[in-house]
Amino acid sequence: MKNLFFPLALLAALPATARAEPAIDLPALIECRQSVSEFTALAPIAADPLKAVALGWRPLPQGNLFMNEYVLNEPISVFGRRADHIAMAGASIVALLDLPDPHPLADELKLETGYDADGKFMAGRELVSRDVVDAETGEPMIESVILSVSNVKSHPGKTLAGCTYSLDLPAEDEAPDAASGAAKATPPA
Repeated sequence: MKNLFFPLALLAALPATARAEPAIDLPALIECRQSVSEFTALAPIAADPLKAVALGWRPLPQGNLFMNEYVLNEPISVFGRRADHIAMAGASIVALLDLPDPHPLADELKLETGYDADGKFMAGRELVSRDVVDAETGEPMIESVILSVSNVKSHPGKTLAGCTYSLDLPAEDEAPDAASGAAKATPPA
């Protein structure tokens, strides 16, 4: 009985977040190496700044109304570059890189240019599109993972690079076959 008590006491001594919350692989999320289910682990963090602080993220004042920004206590490596500034916006998570021109990174990642005019640049590529079934509702859905690079006027001299994870209803004329596991997947470059 004594041998069983010690491991249980250690587990009980861990903070609740260490026991209950899955580890977040931030570089993998930003580089589109995860799925929608892993991305959803960020929802509580985006909703509660104290959870971000517990992870070593310092919330920043909103310089852009569409993004929640954080400075990381420990820099990460994404796309072969060092990053200590990240942002979340809706279903997207990006690193803000010290790159004044986003074009070279977009070319390196083999992204398709969506917009390039008036100082604004956006490029992306869908890496995953697969039929899935919503575990809660049983409804057919399409999981999509899109890698993107862009810039934004609120952050001059920065390139935003990251990933958008989404679950969408199929179009009316599309009938996904989730049972077949049909999926289109292209690994990131």
